[in-house]
Amino acid sequence: MRGCGAALVVVVLVAVVALCAQAARAAVWPRRPHWMPPSPYRVFSAWVHPTRQHLKVKSFVWNNCGPESDVAILKSLQISPDPVVIPGDLTVALNGVTTVTLAGPIEANVTLDKELAGLWIEVPCLDQIGSCVYKDVCQLLNQLTPPGQDCPEPLFSYGLPCNCPFKKGQYNFPESDFTIPYVELPSWLTNGNYRSKVTLSMGGKEVACLKLSLSLHAE
Repeated sequence: MRGCGAALVVVVLVAVVALCAQAARAAVWPRRPHWMPPSPYRVFSAWVHPTRQHLKVKSFVWNNCGPESDVAILKSLQISPDPVVIPGDLTVALNGVTTVTLAGPIEANVTLDKELAGLWIEVPCLDQIGSCVYKDVCQLLNQLTPPGQDCPEPLFSYGLPCNCPFKKGQYNFPESDFTIPYVELPSWLTNGNYRSKVTLSMGGKEVACLKLSLSLHAE
């Protein structure tokens, strides 16, 4: 998803690449029906069908979840409006820091849960959407912007990288506007409350951890 790709401006938000990549795959990959695993996942849907609707993202909350030894930290993140309407415009500002250079391979472990009847049920990994492990986020970034090409605006103007490695230091991304296009998601991934935990590891050691929660509604 181009909007998500442009928003990946701080090294800590490499974690969000994994989530954006899930949306991107849902938007551009040909999809076919899948039989969902047995209970408790059967409560989602027996078949996965793509849906192309207006989406509203509300109640977005984030926080760092790693120990003090984590070397990459997201210090601030502002997203507006509330709710975010897809397709539509999105404003993002953020600040982060890494105390070491981050280079591939960087593994991202994504856990995605959906709230059902007051219980949190883990969404399984289907076609790289859901609770998945991405062996190298740097390769995902290379798919968004091939090495050697200029980073998309406004990253280029701000001198911010969009490919690995990410040098140690402070990363500041001023308030900027993006346009998010239509996104096709499997029907079981819409309408509900979600929470996700993304852990980044490099050389077998955790470097960052981010928790996200939001409410998603299709119209």
